[in-house]
Amino acid sequence: MTAHTDVIVIGAGLAGLVATAELVEAGKRVIVLDQEPESGLGGQAWWSFGGLFVVDSPEQRRMGIKDSHELARQDWFASAEFDRDDEDAWGRQWAEAYLAFAAGEKREWLASKGVKFFPIVGWAERGGYTATGHGNSVPRFHITWGTGPGILEPFIEAVQRGVDRGLVEIRFRHRVDALTVTDGTVTGASGSILEPSDVARGEASSREPVGEFTLEARAVIVASGGIGGNHDLVREAWPEWLGAPPTTMLSGVPAHVDGRMLGISHDAGARLVNGDRMWHYVEGIQNHTPVWADHGIRILPGPSSLWFDATGRRLPVPLFPGFDTLGTLEHLRSTGHDYSWFVLTQSVIEKEFALSGSEQNPDLTGKSVRELLKQRLGKGATDAVEAFKEKGADFVVADSLDELFAGMKTLSPDVEIDFLEMKYEIEARDREIDNTFTKDAQITALRGARRYRGDKLIRVAKPHKFLDPAHHPLIAVKLHVLTRKSLGGIQTDLSSRALDAEGTPIPGLYAAGEVAGFGGGGVHGYRSLEGTFLGSCLFTGRQAGRAIADQLGD
Repeated sequence: MTAHTDVIVIGAGLAGLVATAELVEAGKRVIVLDQEPESGLGGQAWWSFGGLFVVDSPEQRRMGIKDSHELARQDWFASAEFDRDDEDAWGRQWAEAYLAFAAGEKREWLASKGVKFFPIVGWAERGGYTATGHGNSVPRFHITWGTGPGILEPFIEAVQRGVDRGLVEIRFRHRVDALTVTDGTVTGASGSILEPSDVARGEASSREPVGEFTLEARAVIVASGGIGGNHDLVREAWPEWLGAPPTTMLSGVPAHVDGRMLGISHDAGARLVNGDRMWHYVEGIQNHTPVWADHGIRILPGPSSLWFDATGRRLPVPLFPGFDTLGTLEHLRSTGHDYSWFVLTQSVIEKEFALSGSEQNPDLTGKSVRELLKQRLGKGATDAVEAFKEKGADFVVADSLDELFAGMKTLSPDVEIDFLEMKYEIEARDREIDNTFTKDAQITALRGARRYRGDKLIRVAKPHKFLDPAHHPLIAVKLHVLTRKSLGGIQTDLSSRALDAEGTPIPGLYAAGEVAGFGGGGVHGYRSLEGTFLGSCLFTGRQAGRAIADQLGD
């Protein structure tokens, strides 16, 4: 039999849950489909650090930060570098709408749902160019109290209320294989029912079908995520300007982030744009306790670590830790090697290393003030960071440069590292610490960062000489490319309606979240300002849910 409902939502991640919550509030009947088992409810957002881009917030003002809609727009468009008249047409409009949201009702809307923020605002993607170049002019990275699960919580509760009222069905292990198109209108979805699975969240689940399904609806929302778990698709879409794709990469997302619904949506008439724009990190480390294949964790670095390529050459200005993610990726791809190195001290790792992900930050995720004070403001690095230092395959810990270099050689036996050059760079950098002024732009940057109270408290180590034994041991970290986000996808208008090749809305078809390029098929353009991925899932999911509720009426 074919079941009928008002709306089908494909994907039980953040964007899909937000859209469903909006539809429940409007009294609509929804069937949510997801190919993963129930353990995967919440999708990638559950694993996230929970950072959100908010403009001119009370948290910023309390930290002495002067932000504005105009300044945020300046930064966004400088980073996006929209240069495709047709493919970027809707991305530009989504950017304007999202900036107004981030500088307007976003925080109040989340606060009304019980979402709270850590009081110290983080400074991600610092740029390091001119005022009209890439990067955040001020700290805007608001960490959710509860990290990713804390963002998901109110929307899961709202969807559950819909289940209790008989408005929502969540059908796990339902993989969509096709969208139904009737006289040019998307009227439903069909696919395979996969065999039951009891795997834990993030673990690979079976793809063995045990049945089929067909559903009809008045509207369909595709909210299925991107391609980061499918390295073949990542390499296929890799842009020429970033050089050749890496031979080896770590995965920052589970394998089910496979990009299937992009092709299926295209087959139904949706236009895919900006597929060559993507966001991958260069500070990936192998997880010592992996959940999925090639599971990597990203280091969220402060600005003090010295960054060297695989052969021992220091990266050029302003490619310092935390300044320009894709600029650094572009440079490193030109070296012909798939990895690079941080060199730092114990004093730096204690103050500056954070790890991405809800599971790596149990104090914030568990909303424990006591643990937070111990982990963030107490002596030493967090327990999670120390665990990687002890167990991580990419860490070298030593009491001297010779011992450090020997450890690096062990982790990189096939590449000739110029240790004399590295030693020269480290010693030269240390001489620059003798004065409060310097020609070393990285030292100038970290001293400037410490003028921001938040960085001085928990993010940037006091400048010191790396060869001073008082700050040892010395540490080297081998860094890998870590797949994460697609910046292109299904082109949508401001109501999240999927557009066809002529730019006309396809009746009945909507898209939200990463599969839509986080809005319009590419709201970020070429670069993100960070804290914008979860926020764009919130915004596009909300737009889709509200637009469909208005379209369907009472």
